[in-house]
Amino acid sequence: MWPSVFDPFKELQDIERRLGAVLNVNKPVQKVDIFTPAVNEKADEKGYYLEVDLPGVKKEDIDISVNDGVLTISGERKLEKKEEKDNYTRIESFFGRFERAFKLPNDADLENIDAKYENGVLNIFIPKKAKAEGKKIEVK
Repeated sequence: MWPSVFDPFKELQDIERRLGAVLNVNKPVQKVDIFTPAVNEKADEKGYYLEVDLPGVKKEDIDISVNDGVLTISGERKLEKKEEKDNYTRIESFFGRFERAFKLPNDADLENIDAKYENGVLNIFIPKKAKAEGKKIEVK
């Protein structure tokens, strides 16, 4: 066996980890590269409803677009929680990009989609197009 090599940085990290565990201040910073928001969907005779949970996301960090009959919701979450006590400071950060896409039905009125964001929940209403009445064709 090879003799073990002394690594002063590893020793310092071990000491810091043990001391942090004793003082309960060494909580790791959490990083989320990508997250998938939960979505509730429902439909009725008026249209289609999406309820998207986006905790920690600011309204200005949300993008909604419609292309080729596909509704895309995307954005970024940036959240920092700072806790200061007499003998320590803890900062936890959560951040990451998200994207959800939905193929819209043929009767969706793409011109009148409505979106509202409140308390971490994005509500989207996609109305149904008015049904076109059939046209009688006269035979000549």
